[in-house]
Amino acid sequence: MDSDAKDTLNRESLFHDAWAASTPLDQIQVVACFEAPTAQENRFILRHMGPLKGKRILEVGTGLGEAAVYFALHGAQVTATDISPGMVDCAVQLAKFYGVKIEGKVQAAEELNVPSDYYDFVYVANTFHHVTNKPHLFSEIKKALKPGGRFYSWDPLAYNPVINQYRRMADKVRTPDETPLTFKDLGLARQYFKNVGHCEFWIATLALFLKYYLVDRVHPNESRYWKRILEEEPKNLWWWFPLRAMDSVLTRMPLFRRLAWNMVMWGTR
Repeated sequence: MDSDAKDTLNRESLFHDAWAASTPLDQIQVVACFEAPTAQENRFILRHMGPLKGKRILEVGTGLGEAAVYFALHGAQVTATDISPGMVDCAVQLAKFYGVKIEGKVQAAEELNVPSDYYDFVYVANTFHHVTNKPHLFSEIKKALKPGGRFYSWDPLAYNPVINQYRRMADKVRTPDETPLTFKDLGLARQYFKNVGHCEFWIATLALFLKYYLVDRVHPNESRYWKRILEEEPKNLWWWFPLRAMDSVLTRMPLFRRLAWNMVMWGTR
């Protein structure tokens, strides 16, 4: 690994260590991350995965541990990795807080030290756009999966001008090394996996972000919008649900889907 990549990993680790240290366990939204109406990406992934009981799941880039703990609560055997020691410790402690157990490992996504041919699923949320070497990560995921196993990921796309402006404004709650995905990354995934698919989310529904800024007057550095959405009560989203229905049409159109905030991607070993 060259010096620039090491510098990037160090910045990522320090940033996420500080985030973990500042987040109380009882404020981490485990269930909402997968079951809130605004958790569109994870709700989609859960439908694809099917029953989790007894499955071996590797999470790459566990963050605060919401997904690892959610999977464990549903009977999965979970290994959670992250470049940040603080995040891994947070995930392990969060599991204890919820009465389940996960295995935590501190390691870079591009250099996983996990069993080969072992996992049913590899789950990678908001991580690909942080890594310095995507081919290495795809290779490591493929090695970890057992034959027929599947990976699921979701990350932001690079094209939407509203989201790109939001990223520029939210400079205190994100790292400078992020590189949002493009549709070229699907081609890269197809070099390593079969049956690669994708689905996009958040076009018209991004009006929720505009509401936070223009109506609620919440600056992007004051509250992470991508976490704030999980706090929304369904009764207050009466105006947002029609936009979600609109997105189900827009995301089927090649030109419009480029304007999506996030892309879910999956493939089979």
